[in-house]
Amino acid sequence: MPRDKHLFEIIAAIITGLGKILLMDILQQKLLFILLTCSFWIGYVIWSYRADSNIFNHWGFKKDNFQSQFLQLFPSFLICVGLFFLYGWYFDTLILNWHLLPILLCYPIWGVIQQFLVVGLIASNLKAQNQWSLPNWLIILITAILFGIVHYPFPLLIVGTFLLAIVYTAIYLKDQNLWVLGIYHGWLGAFFYFFVLNRDPFMEVFGI
Repeated sequence: MPRDKHLFEIIAAIITGLGKILLMDILQQKLLFILLTCSFWIGYVIWSYRADSNIFNHWGFKKDNFQSQFLQLFPSFLICVGLFFLYGWYFDTLILNWHLLPILLCYPIWGVIQQFLVVGLIASNLKAQNQWSLPNWLIILITAILFGIVHYPFPLLIVGTFLLAIVYTAIYLKDQNLWVLGIYHGWLGAFFYFFVLNRDPFMEVFGI
């Protein structure tokens, strides 16, 4: 992949993150941001695939290690959900209603997109470029910091996404499979919002 394309994808992913802060957090235009982000990046993925049919493998959209990675992460997923529930029960932040079900179904799609932007574009391009020769630990740290900053100004969300990015970037650099990371990202995010943050994403996006 040309060096200019590496830089473009990193910059475009960072701009998307800044757009999230502007549209979702400041202007409260969550649905607009989601639609714009999905439209742009789906279009970019299609354009890139037409130019290079192997690009999906490069990004991590592949079936390799799917089952083994899914099973490997499942115990930690259950532990995290249990901890989220205990936190919500203790601090009285639990939200238990039917809105959780559509979020569990839909949020993994958004999770895949976020993992594509964070590790598929930023981490993989930092790894692939030869100009700086960054070690993996530094790539993981940079990626985690950027992902945490994108979730400003919510302290718990910043900490949670920073830690998630550390683990998931390390896994991605080893196995490069976005599907499993995106699914678990979506599920963990759903429970984190409902159990820890006392926020209902379904209500925030659709207003019902």
